[in-house]
Amino acid sequence: MTITLQSPPSSALSSSSSFSLQGRNLTLLSTLHFNSRRSFPLIRSSSSSIDAGLITELDSVSSFSEIVPDTVIFDDFERFPPTAATVSSSLLLGICSLPDTIFRNAVDMALADSSCCKLENSELRLSCFSNKALVNVGGDLAKLVPGRVSTEVDARLAYDTHGIIRKVHDLLRLYNEIDVPPERLLFKIPSTWQGIEATRLLESEGIQTHLTFVYSFAQAAAAAQAGASVIQIFVGRLRDWARNHSGDPEIEAALKRGEDPGLALVTKAYNYIHKYGHKSKLMAAAVRNKQDLFSLVGVDYIIAPLKVLQSLKESVTAPDEKYSFVRRLSPQSASMYDFSDEELTKWDQLSLASAMGPASVELLAAGLDGYVTQAKRVEELFAKIWPPPNV
Repeated sequence: MTITLQSPPSSALSSSSSFSLQGRNLTLLSTLHFNSRRSFPLIRSSSSSIDAGLITELDSVSSFSEIVPDTVIFDDFERFPPTAATVSSSLLLGICSLPDTIFRNAVDMALADSSCCKLENSELRLSCFSNKALVNVGGDLAKLVPGRVSTEVDARLAYDTHGIIRKVHDLLRLYNEIDVPPERLLFKIPSTWQGIEATRLLESEGIQTHLTFVYSFAQAAAAAQAGASVIQIFVGRLRDWARNHSGDPEIEAALKRGEDPGLALVTKAYNYIHKYGHKSKLMAAAVRNKQDLFSLVGVDYIIAPLKVLQSLKESVTAPDEKYSFVRRLSPQSASMYDFSDEELTKWDQLSLASAMGPASVELLAAGLDGYVTQAKRVEELFAKIWPPPNV
């Protein structure tokens, strides 16, 4: 797989693997632009607002960060145009629950694949079916969105570096067989140490990755050192953990400074990436309200709920009201941020494990458990419905 890491082609990915499918309506969660020139349509105010010389809050914050929707419906291109998608076990379950969706044929064809059907080992056969289904659906999505399709890597491999790499190579080979070019693809990998190490090796091959379940500075810094294309931090999930738990040094330090722990982690990770010249892009997800978004203005990508985007879009102000937003995060401010010697370490497995507090350990484990459960459910379902009728 050959990908240009500098000035990547117009592309995108989604930060969530959940979809709502009814008939021909496909709901994508969290699309993300990768083209800094923004050749795809962005969320903007209505033409009437523009004609009246008004500037929306959405326009203002979009001048500093890529603001992308947490829910985009294909039938609503004009308001919130989708640019990319994630294909995952969760999506496969949704497709199988609604047989009339436009993607059901992609799943049925995967279950009829001769190379999978001839495998005598049932475990290998079901894994083969799952891989084919992910890629077939990903191929269909690639025809519907202009940006990238992010493919979730089996979370059961989260602690197996070489297993992750083999899985990515298998998926790439299958995508190649259906003529989906590598520049349209990214691979979503959990931020265990083994996942981070797999990311380092894959990125060295030119395969772009998206590290998810980042809940600590140590994970974010190690991911940046590994050269991850995208690093995803869930702001709201850290806040939720802090409301119900205690004893995490990183979170306690943020609270002592009067800061929200999720916003503080994004700020610190952004400053680290930009101060030390890492190529990674930072994505803030699980943003819950407008204040969260305003506090993150300047970060590379912000995934925002539809209700927040709608509120931003409807809030307009005349230019003469001197209405403006302050950019909270910038390469200039990052250059002045001070890091301790401990934070500037060359991260390895031992130092990462020592630095991850209870919040990141628990939230990472919870995320992995959810992904593993979904993958198992897909295989159990495929075992029941294979072979599919009328194929």
